[in-house]
Amino acid sequence: MKRLLPLFVLFFGSLIFGQENESKFNFEFENEPLANILAVIEKESQVVFLYDDKWLSGETFSGKFGNATLSEILEKVFEKTSLNYFEYSDDKIILTQNNSIYADLPEGFFGKEEDSVSENPNYTRITSNPVFSNIEASKKNTIDRTVRIGKENLSDARTTFKISGYARTTEGNQPISNLSIILNGKNTGTATNDDGYYELEVPAGTSILKTSSLGIESSTTRIIVFNDGQLNFDLNESVEFLDEVIVEANAAKNVEEALSGSTDLVVEETKNIPLVLGERDVLKVATTLPGISTAGEGAAGFNVRGGSTDQNLILLDNAVIYNPSHFFGIFQALNPFTTKDLKILKGGIPAQYGGRLSSVFDITSKDANNEKFSGEAAIGPVTSNVALEIPVVKGKSGLLIGGRGTYSGWILRSLDDESLSNSEASFYDAIAKYTHVINEKNTMKAMGYYSSDAFSITSDSVYGYNNRLLSFQWDHKFNDKNTGSLVIANSNYKFNIGYEGNSDNNFDLGFVVDETEAKFKFSYLHSKAHKFDYGLSAKLYNVQPGNLEPNGSNSIVEPKIISKEKAFEAAIYLSDNFEVNDKLLIDVGLRYSMFAYLGPTNARVYEENMPKSEETLTETVSYDNNEIVETYGGPEIRLSARYFLGPDLSVKASYNTTYQYIHRLSNTTTISPIDTWKLSDNNIKPQKGRQVGLGLYKNLDGNKYEISLEGYYKEADNLLDFKVGSELLLNETIETETLQGDGQAYGVEFLIRKNSGKLNGWLGYTYSRSFLKLDSEFAEERVNNGEYFPTNYDKPHDFSAVLNYKLTKRFSLSANLAYQTGRPVTYPVARYNFNNSEYVVYSDRNEFRIPDYYRLDLGLNIEGNHKKNKLAHSFWNISVYNVLGRNNPYSVFFVTENGDLKAYQSSIFSIPVPTITYNFKF
Repeated sequence: MKRLLPLFVLFFGSLIFGQENESKFNFEFENEPLANILAVIEKESQVVFLYDDKWLSGETFSGKFGNATLSEILEKVFEKTSLNYFEYSDDKIILTQNNSIYADLPEGFFGKEEDSVSENPNYTRITSNPVFSNIEASKKNTIDRTVRIGKENLSDARTTFKISGYARTTEGNQPISNLSIILNGKNTGTATNDDGYYELEVPAGTSILKTSSLGIESSTTRIIVFNDGQLNFDLNESVEFLDEVIVEANAAKNVEEALSGSTDLVVEETKNIPLVLGERDVLKVATTLPGISTAGEGAAGFNVRGGSTDQNLILLDNAVIYNPSHFFGIFQALNPFTTKDLKILKGGIPAQYGGRLSSVFDITSKDANNEKFSGEAAIGPVTSNVALEIPVVKGKSGLLIGGRGTYSGWILRSLDDESLSNSEASFYDAIAKYTHVINEKNTMKAMGYYSSDAFSITSDSVYGYNNRLLSFQWDHKFNDKNTGSLVIANSNYKFNIGYEGNSDNNFDLGFVVDETEAKFKFSYLHSKAHKFDYGLSAKLYNVQPGNLEPNGSNSIVEPKIISKEKAFEAAIYLSDNFEVNDKLLIDVGLRYSMFAYLGPTNARVYEENMPKSEETLTETVSYDNNEIVETYGGPEIRLSARYFLGPDLSVKASYNTTYQYIHRLSNTTTISPIDTWKLSDNNIKPQKGRQVGLGLYKNLDGNKYEISLEGYYKEADNLLDFKVGSELLLNETIETETLQGDGQAYGVEFLIRKNSGKLNGWLGYTYSRSFLKLDSEFAEERVNNGEYFPTNYDKPHDFSAVLNYKLTKRFSLSANLAYQTGRPVTYPVARYNFNNSEYVVYSDRNEFRIPDYYRLDLGLNIEGNHKKNKLAHSFWNISVYNVLGRNNPYSVFFVTENGDLKAYQSSIFSIPVPTITYNFKF
């Protein structure tokens, strides 16, 4: 041992001496091209670099080195590039792209174990490497390109690596969703998400990737994988897109995903469906699907699975739309040429959504074409639309601008009603969206939207309402596993009534609801089995419940302003898309929401367990600005599961709980332009909902046919209703006019859909019931003896058929058939005299029904020729709405005339309505 010690000291000392004598350098570079940096290093270090000039094209580096070795400098300079280096000799350094140079051959290279290699304790076993892999590319494959991915690391013993990237169209740089990416020769693959993003695990070495999607040209890419890396696809659109109505890439989604009751609608696919006055309307198309209905023809809003119209969260690029309709609900308030798609969630609702009980309508607008100027326009009998896509920075950013206006006043003036001869109605909407791809990891989107309606049914009053939306979204990719988004959105809805009569009571009346929200959304791809979504949100409400002001100096109207309302809502959520095994997929989420009603306000306190009235008011408590008046909140469970019974047959189950903190105040069944919104406070509690669902989903003939059968049951607490004869506008004590009760709904939904072929479309049928119970020990707060009764929108039977038949590639016929049970109504059933006055006795609330509704629409669609190089591509739609001239009742009401009680029926379109619309795209 004593003899070995001096040898060890001598060896260790020589090692230190050698390190201390290694040359050190000082360099400082600021955004310097790599070629220049290597030239400087060559001059100072007396070494020569051997490389291909093309490898350094466009590469730059910034950094400062003090007393650093050559190895330390090169490691830092090449860190973020695909370059490796090998010290061939003292004065020569060889650069390689992606791969490394080996000092030793891998074990078994000559077909047998080499003793000199296996006995070397410093040798690192290389189990699999692209350099020594068999490059297997079948001659049958036509390779479009060969791509090297990643930077080889000799100390990394992994045999598989992860690649990720985006798929976009070559011309418009639009994300390609549901693009199938298959690893050739392997039973693995993936598909892009809604933003065109994908992730895929591939073996080291050479592989073949094939992409396919309807409407997109297929591609074959040879990849040589050295490490984790990125691969993007820029693909051309295929002219075959015009032959289909339903995107085939989505056909298996209904069977495969965990969520039940979800539907995706692409606006371009709805252009053949005949609708009133030729307007392309994705929201109206949504009502032809099972579980979604309206109160009647021309009615605004939606009733989803037995819920009221205010229980639907309608989003446009993350901003809430409070009134998504124009012209009394006949038209949607969205430009169809700027709208990309609509995602409807009415069963399993992911944890990231909250604030409404029934459904989510998540609308996404298009990203502008950032390669070339393009646009689309239409001219119809009532409206004209235009949308322009303008590149700002070619290949990186673009601006989408859309506008729509109407000349619809002639409809009112042409009706056979003298009282409407001087009526006017007009609307317009405009949208602008800027999209900027900063780099492969960062994308920014900003959207602004404004819609306005003005109408005058009488000569002395003008009604108006408008929506204003602003949203900003920043998407960031942290790494191959983590992505995130920052979203800031503002929504503003207001209406006003201007009255100018011949007397001295002219006035202006207005209402405003405004909300601002910030969201942080994150996704973490933990593994193939687990994908986590998590985030938090915060929202501030400001509501002006109403203000009345005199109009003109001669008006004697007394000003009246209802105190403003303010509230704060926040939520945090976490969900896991958990693939238990090849058959079972679970999407489980937990959302915790909190709501605080804030000052300044004067909160009214009433006697407990007594009807709210002036007689039971005990005190009024004043609260300062932002002081908390009342808080609500709790956990919301979101659970969905899918189990494969066969390759194309699955069963799904779901359970959801939700809170809703804002309520619509209206005496009408459908959305009215003068509806107001009320925040939950110390007197009005938030609505709570629970829904359970179960369904079977089956695809046939290679996803050509899609069949689903879903059942659901819902319960709700604190549903808002109103006392008979209640006054909702400009009411400071609105809680004295409201009632809150329990609700329940159940139903079965059936859908059969044909996704391709000359005849395509769908048939949908829904059997559903919706009930409300308003019970109390006090008669004034009890309705129908405290028993459950049908809601205003209870329609047991709902059938729809949407069909399109391709005569040729350019000509097609379309049909739309709808049938619904008449909605409930309260009828007068008797009269009696008391003290020389006559009174009417009404039935129990909603005991009777108006006549059933049915309608048939037909359309002829003519595509322009399909030449690729032409100035514009045209599309004609010739349709007849309500072909049979069915006089469908919108409502039934009763009027006393000369002592007689008479019943009247109002209808929107009681005759066939022909339309011709011309669309062109350039």
